[in-house]
Amino acid sequence: MSAPTLSPHKAAPPPGRGAGSRPNASREAFVRDLRRNLSAHGFLIGAVLCFSFFSWYPMVREFILAFQKTEGGETTWAGWSNLTTVLNDPAFWQAWRNTLLFTGLALVLGFAVPFVVALVLNEFRHAQGYLRLLVYLPVMLPPVASVLLFKYLYDPGYGLFNRVLELLHLPQQQWLQDPDTSMLSVVIAATWMNMGGATLIYLAALQGIPGELYEAAELDGAGVLRKIWYVTIPQTRLILSLMLLMQIIATMQVFTEPFLLTNGAGPEGSTTTVVYLIYQYAFNFNNYGSAAALGLILLVLLAGFSAAYVRLSRGGEDE
Repeated sequence: MSAPTLSPHKAAPPPGRGAGSRPNASREAFVRDLRRNLSAHGFLIGAVLCFSFFSWYPMVREFILAFQKTEGGETTWAGWSNLTTVLNDPAFWQAWRNTLLFTGLALVLGFAVPFVVALVLNEFRHAQGYLRLLVYLPVMLPPVASVLLFKYLYDPGYGLFNRVLELLHLPQQQWLQDPDTSMLSVVIAATWMNMGGATLIYLAALQGIPGELYEAAELDGAGVLRKIWYVTIPQTRLILSLMLLMQIIATMQVFTEPFLLTNGAGPEGSTTTVVYLIYQYAFNFNNYGSAAALGLILLVLLAGFSAAYVRLSRGGEDE
């Protein structure tokens, strides 16, 4: 009778756990990971499809239309003739001047005013939620309703703005009928309509600045303006840069405000913008090729500006 050994014996692998089951285990792990990430993949596929149908396909289609011409139901390649037609149109240069003027005025008002409002709101310790709602309220209103409200305010007969000027014994203005004031009137309306979102973004950035920086600035004898210049602006530089880029891109594509306030062109064409000229080519003149060509020019300029701006911003960060 042999003595029992103390060395452990390897137990026989249970069925289904041997080396031959490794592919099955890998397949089960893959299925498990796929189920776990199924919702994420679904959202990703949905976003890709939305961008494909509503962003990428229109851009590709616009590029093709810019070199085509449709006459009598027949589509033919037109080469550079659509671009030549657009560049030789006097309204093209006027539209670009008006668009650049609108962008400049919108940067003075629409970029600076929300930041100043955010600075003021950041100093309030009570009723911040109510004030945020009050500032963001114009953004929640339908754009058409907001524009029609300003059209009523600008009315030369019974508008509120002229009533205020009358009370102050100042000459009344033809806000939307005068070529000298029509573009400024459009900018004021657009600023009021869109400043709420920018204000809340600035306010969130301001509340993320450490209070110790302001305390150190006060110990150094810095006043309000110096604290804004040396603490607030450097700490919010990234947000300010991003909002500046978005503001320029948005204002270069302005359409709703001049279209509803001044019927698009305005007095003596003073509010004709590039996007409104695209609208005229497409729907008033039925010249979709020239409309696509002008849209392509705008797309290339905005893309080039965005790329240059991002490159300069990265260069500044590296330094």
